Amino acid sequence: MIKKASLGLLVLALSTSCVSKKIYNDLETKYSDLKKENRSIADENSELKTAKNQLELERDKLTKDLNSTKAELDKQKADLAAAQNKFKVLQDSYNALEKNSNDALEKNMNKNRDLLAELEAKSKKLADEQARLDKTANRLKELEDMIAAKEEAMRKLKETLSKALNGFEGKGLTVEQKNGKVYVSMENKLLFNSGSWAVGSEGRKAVVELGKVLGDNPDLSVLIEGHTDDDPYAGSGPIANNWDLSTKRATAIVAILSENTKINKQKLTAAGRSEFSPLASNATPEGKAKNRRIEIILTPRLDEIADMLNSIN
Repeated sequence: MIKKASLGLLVLALSTSCVSKKIYNDLETKYSDLKKENRSIADENSELKTAKNQLELERDKLTKDLNSTKAELDKQKADLAAAQNKFKVLQDSYNALEKNSNDALEKNMNKNRDLLAELEAKSKKLADEQARLDKTANRLKELEDMIAAKEEAMRKLKETLSKALNGFEGKGLTVEQKNGKVYVSMENKLLFNSGSWAVGSEGRKAVVELGKVLGDNPDLSVLIEGHTDDDPYAGSGPIANNWDLSTKRATAIVAILSENTKINKQKLTAAGRSEFSPLASNATPEGKAKNRRIEIILTPRLDEIADMLNSIN
């Protein structure tokens, strides 16, 4: 501004007074120099304004960045504080968990020891039970073998009886094996006359042959059963009814068998069944004939099997 004022005064002086050419030239030179200087100053001033504007922009940017950085720093400080609080909570939780885990671990170890002891006791009990089962299985096998042997013995006994009594087949005599026993059935037509308990000659022969086989098998239990049809007893004398008649007939067979000294008399049993265990219907003559009979039931010695069963139980 000072330079512009000086230049104006100089122009005013030149325009109002007369000066020498030398002075005029000098002034003009100065004026030219001042114009150059003024342009230079104007350019410099423009550059300074531009620089100032740039600096202001940079300052604004730096201020903004600073504020942003400060805000980020504040956020990080807050995050750090939150993280520290969270870490403390986690640390406390971990310490509590560690303590609880140690307590739980000790408790579980004690429980596991108890379970192992219980398992060991159960294993021993299981081993004992398995040993008992093995022993029982062996006994059962022995029992099965014993029963099979008894069955085979009774099968052979049936074959022997069938051969011994072969001459009486077709005369009302049959030999069967069932339920582990052998049944010899003799109809009354082979043994007795109607209403009588005296054994005829042909029937006696059959009973004697039977006794020979029984004498060779003294361990057999022999049950002799007398059976009648349902016709009421019509005879007289010591017989009151069919019960008496059936019992008398069974006893008559026992008497003949007892003549064989090889037969164990303790194994003989006589029983009367009257008409109450029929084989067929009493409505026909044929059925009545089948029902009038003597049945001799041969049972093998079973005490060994009974002892075996008791030992298994």
